[in-house]
This record gives sequence, structure tokens and C-alpha cells, in this order.
Amino acid sequence: MTALDSTAPVLAPHVLDRCRALVRPALTEAVGRLHPWVGEMAAYAFGWCEVGGAPAAAPGGKGVRQALAVLGAEAAGAPRRAGVAAAVAVELVHTFSLLHDDIMDGDAARRRRPAVWRAYGTGPAVLAGDALFALAVETLAAQPGGARGVRTLSAALGDLVCGQADDLLFADRPWTGPGRVRPDEYRAMAERKTGSLLGCAAALGGVLGGAAAPTSAALDRAGRHLGVAFQIVDDVLGIWGDPAVTGKPVHGDLRERKKTFPVLAALDTPVAPRLAPLLESGADPGAAAALIEQAGGRAAALAEARRHLTAVDAALTAVPLEAEAAAGLRSLLDFLVRRDL
Repeated sequence: MTALDSTAPVLAPHVLDRCRALVRPALTEAVGRLHPWVGEMAAYAFGWCEVGGAPAAAPGGKGVRQALAVLGAEAAGAPRRAGVAAAVAVELVHTFSLLHDDIMDGDAARRRRPAVWRAYGTGPAVLAGDALFALAVETLAAQPGGARGVRTLSAALGDLVCGQADDLLFADRPWTGPGRVRPDEYRAMAERKTGSLLGCAAALGGVLGGAAAPTSAALDRAGRHLGVAFQIVDDVLGIWGDPAVTGKPVHGDLRERKKTFPVLAALDTPVAPRLAPLLESGADPGAAAALIEQAGGRAAALAEARRHLTAVDAALTAVPLEAEAAAGLRSLLDFLVRRDL
């Protein structure tokens, strides 16, 4: 039975809640060291305040990456506190990337609120993102083993930038013909754009927890495969997900003419000549969605996600990990990827 076929264990929400509670004081303290205006924008991005600084309890994300960092430390046999600095650093970097992504993609909303660039302006949002990145590096550098941690984070960020660059370039490539985006190119992009930071989160917890290089490398591999599976599931939800759950309109990714995995898989079949004009115009996303499903694009995407989940399990099995933390990691990964499918 695979993660996409099962009910996610009840353990996963508990793991997320426990890790958020552990990390939140240190994350709040770190943000408090920023310039007050920049700190307000950061707090707004985390859902802690409204524009102007009034307290808020807006959705702030699941805290996935910080949980992976804490579990990575525990899996390496270190106390959970050893993963807190890693968790703070990856949460800061993740939020930095979201601030810049929203600007690059022109996304006006984030978690059902105006994105930071819409709430404060483009220039201030860029500044806030830069400040969060600098704060993440400072946080790691101050830890024992911080130099190794900074190298781990820098490598992941280099991959993230490459993945984001590929994703932006995909938009200008044709739907069909020799210049089209191939599924293998998409996999490489997703590993870099989404998987690199997930892998870094788990590995960084291990690094600051004193893990041996093979252990931190295995945690990184698990996170990278998770990232590809997570992105592909997100692609499926972006076409067929329930808007009441996803917060996005049905067929939203097709209206935006995004080159997602189900679309690319369908374009590798004989339906391509009929599908490409529908995708190019964006005029009839319902017909495009039906044709993609008929061509096997949805099934191919879910099969690809399952393959990467199998690779996650193989990575976690390849090295000795503390049993309870490894179980928490598996529960969390299952929960994240299955979601509403």
C-alpha cells in the first residue's frame, strides 16, 4: 500500500504541531532582531500580524520544513533542540523564497491574504526577503557546526535558483515540437525548485545534530524525492482539486497555461495535436482537463509521485536512523503528499 492509496496517519498533524511549538519562540526571537519595518513585513508573511502591526492569527503554513529539520536532528540521534536553529533557518529561507516567488509570478494573494508585495509594495517585499535570507545565514553561522550548515544551505539555494530559472523559462517554450518541455526536464526542475529546500531542511537538522555525512546525504535525498512527489501532487490538485480545499479555482493551472506534469505527460501521447491548441488559448480548460485525463496524464502523474515516494522510503532505509523519529518522518511525508487525492 502506497502513500497515495492510504489514509495519512494521525501522527503527522501531531508532529507538525509539536515542531511548530518547539520552533516558534526561536523564530519569533530571530525576526525580532530585524529592522522594525522589515520585521513587521516578515511577521505579516508568517501570519502573525496585519499591515501596521496589529496582532493577527492568519494562516501561516503547515511548518513542514521546520518539522523536517527537527525530525532530521532526532533521526540522527540528537536531541530535538539541536534541530531548532536549522528549523529557524529553513523557515526564514522558505519565506524569503515565497516573497520573491509571488513577485516573479505576479501572485497577488498568499494564504488567502494579499501577498507581501501587494500589501507593502514590491521594493519593500524584496527588501524583506533579502533580510530573511541574511538572517537565516546568521542563524546558522552562530551554531556549533555552523560552517557545514551554511554550506548545506548554500548548495540548496543554488539549486533552488536554478529550478526557479528553469520554471520561468518553461513558460516561453512551445507546447509541441522539438523545443517542448519534456517530463524529465520537469522532474529536474521540481527537484531543484521544490525538493532542494525540503532535502536541505531534513539534512540540516542532521548536520547540526552531528550526523555523519552518509546520514545527512540520505536525509537530503529523501527530501528531494519528496519535493518532486509533492510538486506533482500539487499539479494534479491544480487541475482537478476541490477549490473548497485547495483555495484555488478548479482548472486554475490550465487557465494560467502552466506546463505541469499531467499536461506534459499528455503531450507525449497522440492527443498532442488536439490538446496543444486548447492549452495555448486557455479558453476551454474543462475540455483540456478531460483530454489530459483521457490521455493518461493524471494517472501518469500519480504513478510518478508514487515512484518518488518509494525512493523516499529507500533513502530513509539506507542508513541507521532513530526509530521513532524515522516513523515521524514517514508519517509526515505520507501526510504531505497524499493530501486530498
